[in-house]
Amino acid sequence: MDNSLLLCIFLFCLLLLVNAKEFGAELDECKETRCKHHGPTIRFPFWLKDHHPEHCRYPGFELSCTEDKDTMLELPRSVKLFVKHIDYTAQLIDVYDPVASHGYKIVAVDSDDEAYSALIVGCPKMYDIISVPYSLISSNANDFQFNWFKPMCGSCEAEGKKCGMKGNTSETQCSPIKIFKQHTGLSIKQIVIGSVILGSFLLVLVVIALYHFYRSNRLEKESQVKIEKFLEDYKALKPTRYSYADIKRITNQFKDKLGQGGYGTVFKGRLSNDVFVAVKILNNYKGDGEEFINEVGSMGRIHHVNVARLVGYCADGFRRALIYEFLPNESLEKHIFSADGKSHILGWEKLQDIALGIAKGIEYLHQGCDLQILHFDIKPHNILLDHNFNPKISDFGLAKLCSKGKSVVSMTAARGTMGYIAPEVLSRNFGTVSHKSDVYSFGMLLLEIVGGRKNIDTTVENTSQVYFPEWIYNHLDQGENPRIQLEEEGHATLARKLTIVGLWCIQWYPINRPSMKVVVQMLEGKGDESENPTKSF
Repeated sequence: MDNSLLLCIFLFCLLLLVNAKEFGAELDECKETRCKHHGPTIRFPFWLKDHHPEHCRYPGFELSCTEDKDTMLELPRSVKLFVKHIDYTAQLIDVYDPVASHGYKIVAVDSDDEAYSALIVGCPKMYDIISVPYSLISSNANDFQFNWFKPMCGSCEAEGKKCGMKGNTSETQCSPIKIFKQHTGLSIKQIVIGSVILGSFLLVLVVIALYHFYRSNRLEKESQVKIEKFLEDYKALKPTRYSYADIKRITNQFKDKLGQGGYGTVFKGRLSNDVFVAVKILNNYKGDGEEFINEVGSMGRIHHVNVARLVGYCADGFRRALIYEFLPNESLEKHIFSADGKSHILGWEKLQDIALGIAKGIEYLHQGCDLQILHFDIKPHNILLDHNFNPKISDFGLAKLCSKGKSVVSMTAARGTMGYIAPEVLSRNFGTVSHKSDVYSFGMLLLEIVGGRKNIDTTVENTSQVYFPEWIYNHLDQGENPRIQLEEEGHATLARKLTIVGLWCIQWYPINRPSMKVVVQMLEGKGDESENPTKSF
């Protein structure tokens, strides 16, 4: 599934949780509470000091909790009574004086105001508690029972509904579900509408996620079908097909890792006691398996001394692997790029042989097969060396198979490695894509062999040396040898020849580049009789 989609779903769910938490917090602001586990329930019209917000507080019904978690009702003149029980339906509250030490006596009196009818009697004065909204019903020693007439919530309680403040007024109302907040209120209708909207959004996201999952799964299955059909047609050409269990056995559970690249990881393996192989475990593909088909389709039909041999492959469900002959001297890249950029590990004669072998391999790809194979990723990293340092072209993941003699190749997107990609692959203003694009890449490889460094090197001290082809052309044009180590006089001739051929190959316009057949002839020729190319870069 797309990572951006997963992120959107995660953020939306997080928003729902936050809103639900806030919604729940509002709903719980006026909820009932207790001072201790078995204490009397405290809810509207009573409210707990330092607990309930302002919009939950009905005047005169304040309760508080003592240090011992007892529920306390405080009357005027600091008369503190402990609450035993509250009957919200009958609107009665039972209290008691724990110590009877106030020096006052609470008595019932007749009053015109039905809500207030009690006195606190003491010496030498008698205090009216008209400010207290309770009526004394009975008293026995230190126990008292009050009832209240306002607010009238008994019938509301009896119906199982909730009694609370009505907006910003001092009036009360009875509601089946309500968030009693001074600033805002949500009715059950609003809650239902909001829930439907949020649920709809969530449903849409789930549908999108399921669609992406289905589409991704369908593409993977189509890729499998495509590969299986190709392999069925390919049986006659026949590198051996292995299961994934075979791959694990061949690599000894992927024990010996040789390297890792953009398309997969390479492990050393063994087919028998004396046959070693390199096994490339391909990364999971998001496309239609084109790279796998290219690799098997190209390398399976090639039999040339300068092309790495495909021994077998694995297409076991979504797991894919390629098995090549094992080449112990690894890639050319590791042998031509020295730390100081001035010395070669390989001798010049061997470098000449390697360059010629690569050129013959590319010429075979272009002209020697039933189909023309364009590699599109010729570079030192993809040139492997056997035990005698004979070069073998590898990694055909970007290759295209074309009819022989086809001069123009259709391409929807650029392919290759920066620094080796021909200009026309990036922009059709330079010409059409063809076999000459591989010629350009080979030319860059030749110049790197000569210079012993990458064709674009940002680490050099002189900025004029950053683009190596221009730097080496200037030296050649001035009759100077490139700044490389030449051990014998003949080496200068070899270096100059490789340089001239390389510069011809990297002409910007394809029409000015030689074919690989001509390149082979130039490399096989003696001396450096080829004329210098014009500078087109």
